[in-house]
Amino acid sequence: MAKRIGSLSEVIGGYDVVLSDVWGVVHNGVDAFQHSCKALAEAREAGATVVLITNSPRPAPGVIQQMRALGVPDGTYDRIVTSGDVTRHLIAEGPKKVFLLGPERDMPLFDGLDVEAVSAEDADCIVCTGFFDDEKEVPEDYTDLLTAFVKRDVPFICANPDLVVERGHRIIPCAGAVAAYYEQLGGKTRIAGKPHRPIYEATLAAAREVRGDFPMDRVLAVGDGMPTDVRGALAYGLDLLYISGGIHVAEYTVNGRTDEAILNAWLKSENAAPKYWMQRLA
Repeated sequence: MAKRIGSLSEVIGGYDVVLSDVWGVVHNGVDAFQHSCKALAEAREAGATVVLITNSPRPAPGVIQQMRALGVPDGTYDRIVTSGDVTRHLIAEGPKKVFLLGPERDMPLFDGLDVEAVSAEDADCIVCTGFFDDEKEVPEDYTDLLTAFVKRDVPFICANPDLVVERGHRIIPCAGAVAAYYEQLGGKTRIAGKPHRPIYEATLAAAREVRGDFPMDRVLAVGDGMPTDVRGALAYGLDLLYISGGIHVAEYTVNGRTDEAILNAWLKSENAAPKYWMQRLA
C-alpha cells in the first residue's frame, strides 16, 4: 500500500530530482496552489532539482507565462518540459499540411516548423491541442470531421494526452479524449506526452542539464492523473507520490476527505502502486 505522508519534506532527503505535474498539483487552471509551490521551492532549497512535467500542448515559454499569471513563483522549479515541446518533434517528422484541432491560441506550437496550417479538407495530418470550445463540446461533436479523416487514413498527433483536467472546481475534457475517440473510430494516433517515454526522457535530460548525472532511484515523480502521471511514472520505473485530491477525488472521498482504505482498494484495482500519497502537495 502507498504510505501516507504529511509533507514532501518527510521524504525529500531520499531524492535528487523531483518531476512534478503542473495542472492539478501546482495549480488548477484558475489559481496557484501556494502550499504546493512552497513545498517544491523548499525541496529546491534542500538540494533537489525540480523539473515540471506537464501535458500542456503549449511550448514551455507559453506555460511559464500562464503560471506567472496564476501566481506560481518562478522559484518553484528549475526547468519545465511540456507535451507541446516533445510533440513539436512529431509534427516536424510528419506531413507538412496540418489541421489544428484546438483553439487559435495554440498556433505557437507550429512556430519555426516547416509546416502549413490548412483546412480540414486539405490536411494530411491532424494536430489536436484540445477542443474549439472545451466549455461546451465533447468528442462526439467531432464525429463527422474525424470520420472523414479516418477514411483518408490521416494521422492524428495529440499534443495533450490528458483526458480531463481540473479548471477551478470543474472537470474539463482535453485533447486526449479526442485522441481516444479517434482510435475508437479506427484512426491512428501519435502521442509523445505523458504517459509515453519521450516526455520522461526529455524531462530527465533537463534535470541532468541542471545538476549532472544521478541514479534513477533518486528520482521522485509527483502527479494526480491515473492514465498519465501514474501510468507514465510507474512504467518508467520511478517512485511516485500520488496526489489524491486531483481529478480522481470522487473515487475515494467520503464526507469531503480521502478514505485511505477506499483509496488503496482503488489503486489496487487500477494495478497501480505509488510509493507515497497525500491529498495535496504541501
